[in-house]
Amino acid sequence: MARETRSDSPAKLKLPSLVAGPVDVARLIRELEAIDDSLLQLGLRTAGTPTKMPKTSYLLEKTVQLNKLNLLHKTDRAALQHYLTMVSDKAPVMHVSFGSDPSPAFIEKLMDWLRREIHPEVLLTVGLQPSLGAGCILRTTNKYFDLSLRQAFAKRRDLLMAGLFGEAPA
Repeated sequence: MARETRSDSPAKLKLPSLVAGPVDVARLIRELEAIDDSLLQLGLRTAGTPTKMPKTSYLLEKTVQLNKLNLLHKTDRAALQHYLTMVSDKAPVMHVSFGSDPSPAFIEKLMDWLRREIHPEVLLTVGLQPSLGAGCILRTTNKYFDLSLRQAFAKRRDLLMAGLFGEAPA
């Protein structure tokens, strides 16, 4: 395989909203390394013949499509690898706990909003806390937000009790 270079590779790469957490980023890095190794070995074995792209995962395909990359080009692979490593090392990570397992469509919409409003490379880990019932608990490295229904009821206990027992709130 002839060494190809591209000068038109994108300056600013982005993550698709399907890539939500640090585990997804780590999986993409491993897959990209495996593709790089496969193409290198294939190029060494069959010098001069055209090579085909190894099979990729859906997440990697979406990442490549979003950034308009061609993984057959070493510079594109290197740029994506560098970007993913940077995201893995430096991106802000949030942890959200829900009362039940959220749907993938909800996580995708949440990631779209977080990347638009908070930070373009924010990553999210999702946890389960069945005792929540409704709502969620959000944690960052230095903040904690209890957005659960239980917390809302605790704050407005007097109003809730008055409504239940027909008394005027104190």
